[in-house]
Amino acid sequence: MPEGSEDREDSGSPAGTVRGVQPGPVRRRLAALVLVLVLATGCTSTAPSDRPDPAPRADPSLVRTASGALRGTVADDHRLFAGIPYAAPPVGRLRWRPPEPAPAWDGERQATRSGPRCLQDPGGDLELGRQTDEDCLRLNVWTPPASDEKRPVMVWIHGGAFVNGSGGIYDARRLAARGEIVVVTVNYRLGTMGFLAHPALGSAGDVGNYGLADQQAALRWVRDNIAEFGGDPARVTVAGESAGGMSVCDHLVAPGSQGLFAAAIIQSAPCQAQAPLPVAEQRSLDYAAGVGCPDPGTAADCLRALPADTLRKPVWFVEIGADRLTGPVTGTTALPVDPVRAIADGTAAPVPVLIGTNRDEFTLFVAMRYLRDDYRYTPEQYPGLLADTFGPDAAQVAARYPIDRFGPDSRASVPLAYAATVTDAEFACVADRMATELRGAAPVYAYEFNDRQAPAPEPLQTLPFPVGAGHSLELRYLFDVGGAPPLSPRQQALSEAMIDYWSAFVATGTPSAPGAPPWPQFGDGSYLSLRPDGSRVTTAFAQEHQCAFWADLED
Repeated sequence: MPEGSEDREDSGSPAGTVRGVQPGPVRRRLAALVLVLVLATGCTSTAPSDRPDPAPRADPSLVRTASGALRGTVADDHRLFAGIPYAAPPVGRLRWRPPEPAPAWDGERQATRSGPRCLQDPGGDLELGRQTDEDCLRLNVWTPPASDEKRPVMVWIHGGAFVNGSGGIYDARRLAARGEIVVVTVNYRLGTMGFLAHPALGSAGDVGNYGLADQQAALRWVRDNIAEFGGDPARVTVAGESAGGMSVCDHLVAPGSQGLFAAAIIQSAPCQAQAPLPVAEQRSLDYAAGVGCPDPGTAADCLRALPADTLRKPVWFVEIGADRLTGPVTGTTALPVDPVRAIADGTAAPVPVLIGTNRDEFTLFVAMRYLRDDYRYTPEQYPGLLADTFGPDAAQVAARYPIDRFGPDSRASVPLAYAATVTDAEFACVADRMATELRGAAPVYAYEFNDRQAPAPEPLQTLPFPVGAGHSLELRYLFDVGGAPPLSPRQQALSEAMIDYWSAFVATGTPSAPGAPPWPQFGDGSYLSLRPDGSRVTTAFAQEHQCAFWADLED
C-alpha cells in the first residue's frame, strides 16, 4: 500500500471515484509533507555502545565484493556501506528488462552515501523529483562492529505503493548494533519503470515485474557478497512493510526467489491487492497511448526512446477505495500464481514467517485524504464511500460498522468507521488468513502493533479524529526515522523489545526478547499485541477485526 493516499483519476476501474473537493497546491504539499515525515530518516547518529570493543582486524571500513572494493563508514557501534550497485543501470536497452550484473570497477569505490532514489510518483514526492535517477539500483549494508562471527542478515524492502520510497530512508543502526544483525536496505524500480506490463515489452506472459526482478537480483547479490561484510548467507531473512511486505508475499511463491532466503517478515501488507496480467496489460496499453506510443507494433521502441521524465507518472493497476497502487503482476512467468491463492494452496516456501498489522492501519490514508483534498467525511457520504470500496456488499458492511459505534461526533466517527472497515477487510483479516494457511508448513508468529499514541507527524495531530496505531507508524520503533516527536520512555522500551524480537527471529527463526513476554507460535490464533503499557498475548484478534464476517462476504 502507499504510505499515503494518492490522487485518483478515472482509470476505468469498476471501483467508483469518491467525490471530494479538488486539492489545491498548498494541501497537496502538506499531504506530501506528511507522507515524507512518516518515513523520512534523520541523520545517521553514532550513539555510544556499552558492548566491549571487537578484536582488532584489518581496516574495517574496507570490503571487497565481486565487483570491486568499497570504502564505508565506521562508527563505535556499527558500520555502513551505502550506495552499492547491485545491478547494471537499467537504462537504454535495459529499460524494462531483467536486471543484469553490476559492472566491475577499479580501485576503491566510496560507499558513504546512499545512491539516488528510483523515479518517484510526483504526486507523493516532497522533493519534487530531486535526487532521483533511472540509474538507481543501489543497496545499503549496515553491520555491527567488524568481527570474525558471521551474523544473520535481514534484507529490507521498502514500502510506498510501489511508486515512492527508497532504501536510504531506513537508518538501521539500532537494528545492527543492538540486534547484532546485518541489515541490507534496497532500492528497486518503481511505478512505470518497475511494473509497466505492456505486451510489446516481452514475450507472452513475461512482462511487468521488473521491480520484483530487481529485488531478486539484490537477494542474489546478498547470497554472493554478504559474507565479506560479516553476514551469513545461509541465514537471510527477507522483510518488508506495506508494498515491501506485499513483495515478501510474492517472494514466498515466485519461482525466481526460491532458495534465496531462510525466513520472511511481512508487515502491514495487503497481499491480495495485486493485478492479474489482463488488467495490467490493458492499463499499460492505455498508459502507453497516453504518453504518445499508441501502436502496439512500435510501442517497445517508442517507450524506450522516451525521456525518463515523461514516465514519472505511475501506471495504476489496483484501487482500494480512493487509494491506488501499481506493483507486481500475477499470472506471469515471474509470478505465475497470485500469492494469496498460492499460500492457500500450500505452495509457498516452507520457511518461518513473522507476520502482522497495525491496529488502525487505514486511518493514515483517511487522514491523508482529509489533509490533501480537504475531504470531510460526513454521514451522508458514508454509504458512497462503502459502495466505492466494497461494491454490492456495502449495505452489509454499513450494518456491521454503524457510524454511532465510533462516537457521537460525526467529524470523527465517520472517518473512523470507514477506516475500520478497510483496516479489517484489506489488512487485518488478510494477514490472519495467511497466518492460518502458512502455519502448517513452518512456524508462524503473528503480531499486532497496538500503540495508539504512536508518534506521528505534526499535521496528523491536527485532525478531528485520532490516527492511532496507523499504517507505517511502527517503523520508527525498528528504524531511526525522523519527522515526529521522540518516543516516550515506555515507547522506547517497546522499541527495544521489538528490535530484540525481530533480530532474534532473523537469527534463529524464533522471536524472543529479554524481559519481554514469550511470543508463542500462531497455532490457534495467538497474537502478540505490542503495547507500551506491556505487550501481551491475545487470541481475540480475529474476533476484534470481525474476520468471520469478512470471510463470509468472500464465500
